[in-house]
Amino acid sequence: MTRSDGYLLDNRQSEAGRRFDALSTLFDPTTFRHIEALGIGAGWRCWEVGAGGASVVSWLAEKVGPTGQVVATDIDTSWAVSAAGPPVEVRTHDVGAEEPPGEDFDLVHARLVLVHVPDRERALRSMIKALRPGGRLLVEDADPALQPLSCPDEYGPEQRLANRLRTAFRTLLAERGADLSYGRRLPRLLREAGLRGVEADAYFPIASPDCAALEAATVRQIRDRLVDAGLATNEEIDRHLSHVASGATDLATAPMISAWGRKE
Repeated sequence: MTRSDGYLLDNRQSEAGRRFDALSTLFDPTTFRHIEALGIGAGWRCWEVGAGGASVVSWLAEKVGPTGQVVATDIDTSWAVSAAGPPVEVRTHDVGAEEPPGEDFDLVHARLVLVHVPDRERALRSMIKALRPGGRLLVEDADPALQPLSCPDEYGPEQRLANRLRTAFRTLLAERGADLSYGRRLPRLLREAGLRGVEADAYFPIASPDCAALEAATVRQIRDRLVDAGLATNEEIDRHLSHVASGATDLATAPMISAWGRKE
């Protein structure tokens, strides 16, 4: 397989909606806490990069109100289009290949996006370019290499199988150009880009029903890829999904690193 095989977790696959729901439940509270701390208020202009689902877009719309603006972009807007309507504008856009969809934004935010973008440097420059002086950038991305296990408590054969499938998933991501250690570099990259007041933290959910829901949706979404690549058999995948459904395993996600800073 090569990078030309495209984005592994296609938004148009049937499991995408379940993944977005699980990701929203797991990560929205952290995202919202950070954006609140950055001072969002009525009248702000916001660019939500790689919007995916509608949860963050809808929340931003409530915060900025009718005098504000939220521009939500993605290469596939099929799941975000439900949030369209004042003050939200939904656009098809490739952050790694196109100019920003505007300028003088008060906030630019991307979550679990840049790790998958081939030209991450250009994407980050584009996001910073779109900010007004004093505007805030919040980038949140996974670091699967920092914590690579599906089951940190690997005490039996089912946990070992889960971790082997997670390794296979990371293999597929890497073959498509994903940077599996990108999250940890975000604070340095934001400082090197000239942002001020750069800070960061990490969130690492474990043993949540939503971790299990995300795991099941992801494995179903990449099932054919795993089998075709010889990384797993259908029997192994069925056994893993059955065990996940039983609730008998403490499943984890990769840490999500949140980094933020201010444009001078």
